[in-house]
Amino acid sequence: ISDTHNKHRKFEIPEGDFIIHCGDVSGRGYTDEIEVFLDWFADLPHKHKIMIPGNHDFLFEKDFTKAKNMVDSRGIICLIDEFIEIGGIKFWGSPISPWFYNWAFNRYRGSEIEQHWNKIPEEVDVLITHGPPAYMENGLSMILEGEDVGCEDLYKAIKRINPKINAFGHIHEGYGTYQDDKTLYINCSLLDRNYVPRNKPVEVRYSRGEFSLYKSDSEGEL
Repeated sequence: ISDTHNKHRKFEIPEGDFIIHCGDVSGRGYTDEIEVFLDWFADLPHKHKIMIPGNHDFLFEKDFTKAKNMVDSRGIICLIDEFIEIGGIKFWGSPISPWFYNWAFNRYRGSEIEQHWNKIPEEVDVLITHGPPAYMENGLSMILEGEDVGCEDLYKAIKRINPKINAFGHIHEGYGTYQDDKTLYINCSLLDRNYVPRNKPVEVRYSRGEFSLYKSDSEGEL
């Protein structure tokens, strides 16, 4: 899931071993917003709860120590340009996205943002980013005006490491999935462009080292 923007309780979250949030849990990243979300996230039945901040979640950038204490005390894993391995599955998470009106975790395209993607190790199964890579099929990185706003340097990094999954959000109207011969791309933004709850969580099945979309009645728009 991604881009719930304080409306997390509007959604029915399917059961699973892992729940992953790709950022923008809040509206402006105020402490009370973050606390309300974290309490809800921590209460979910999933054994492993992983999140990254998004460009709206300012607290994680302005007061990292405070935010880190908030997630750690609730048993939540928060990845900020970090790696973790759980049950043999290797995760990397980053909140960084291309510069846009000086929101949180913004970096300029080119060498500034590239240095973050260069940190991603070669062996990653699930790459969690807030924004999409560029050049996505099915409109996953496109805004309604027809512009591809995905990150070109993230795309290059993905082609270098070939993760099995790249999950992201940020571009609300890009909700959907696309799979090439190496990677399953998932834009799991739950709100539409007008911040209306529109989409359902994307379910993925993991079996014998492989990931696949879990086809069920829960797939698609609300």
